Amino acid sequence: MDDALVRAGRALRLVLLVALALLFLIPFYLLVRNGLATEQDITSPDWTFVPRELRWGNVRELFADPSVPFARSLLNSALIAVATTLGTLLLASLAGYGLARIPYRHATKVFYGVLGTLLVPAAVTFVPSFVLVSSLGWISTLRGLIVPTLFSAFACFVFRQYFLGFPRELEDAARVDGLGHWRTYWLVVVPNARPVFAAVGTIVFLGAWNSFLWPLVIGQDRNAWTVQVALSSFTTSQVIRLHELFVAAAVSILPLLLVFLCFQRWIVAGVERSGID
Repeated sequence: MDDALVRAGRALRLVLLVALALLFLIPFYLLVRNGLATEQDITSPDWTFVPRELRWGNVRELFADPSVPFARSLLNSALIAVATTLGTLLLASLAGYGLARIPYRHATKVFYGVLGTLLVPAAVTFVPSFVLVSSLGWISTLRGLIVPTLFSAFACFVFRQYFLGFPRELEDAARVDGLGHWRTYWLVVVPNARPVFAAVGTIVFLGAWNSFLWPLVIGQDRNAWTVQVALSSFTTSQVIRLHELFVAAAVSILPLLLVFLCFQRWIVAGVERSGID
């Protein structure tokens, strides 16, 4: 009787997991299905699981569209996301390590000050940031899109909390060998903190890739558009190109899927160790 209940419970969990997985995959199916369909198939009241006509030429049409430099937008988003991720990891990890390990009597006050910036709405700093970037002549440049977003108070908080629990024995052994704080950080701490770096880096990468408002305001030239700005251009007051919008959305999420698949193991380990929700 007990074995039957256990098997029934496992079967029920399996069915539930399969149902949830299919529910999770529905948006991806819609992107691919509508991206390879005609405008008539997308808007038709007679829904079909597979479009009547699979138009693989929609992908070619997307990259050949002269009004939207989608390939350049993908490149811009990739450069911005990678640079923002690397810069944020460097600055936030250094700040977190310094606040957690370097003796300084005002370290707690500085930490609370950094946390206090999380309480400031982004809308409050948006206009001053734009004025500063404009005065530097960084409009429609990668510098204007990257530099103002490099430091993350959230990332600093996560790194500090992680480094507070980092084994001091490893650092003590490094100091016995004559290493200072800087070399201890690079040679001992960073190699042993890859999971939290992967977890925070993935969050930062996703945020930078999906950012819309700041790139929309700063990237005023078409050559400075990011992929999110390019996606918005397919839906205007004059025309709505649904098939291009769907295929562009499908293409734009591929880098995110690759990042997650490549760093999945470290992301899970980093979430477990750092307590990221």
